[in-house]
Amino acid sequence: MKKDIHPQYNPEIKATCACGNSFITGSTKEELNVEICSACHPFYTGKEKLIDTAGRVDRFRKMQTKQTDMAAKKGVKKERVKKQK
Repeated sequence: MKKDIHPQYNPEIKATCACGNSFITGSTKEELNVEICSACHPFYTGKEKLIDTAGRVDRFRKMQTKQTDMAAKKGVKKERVKKQK
């Protein structure tokens, strides 16, 4: 293994978030500036909202009922043809 090719690891550095929160972590850099942290991330703060804006579930259910209706109509039509023969 080659010597002196790995960066120096600093076990305690200060990381600062864009929201102003700061915390201690380990890195090869001396100081970190991050965009988002656990204090401001919507998942961890409980402000996350899952919205079905495209209405995909409703579209799927509508399509599914349409297909079952079509299959039922085909079944009735086949029975009529068999009875006529």
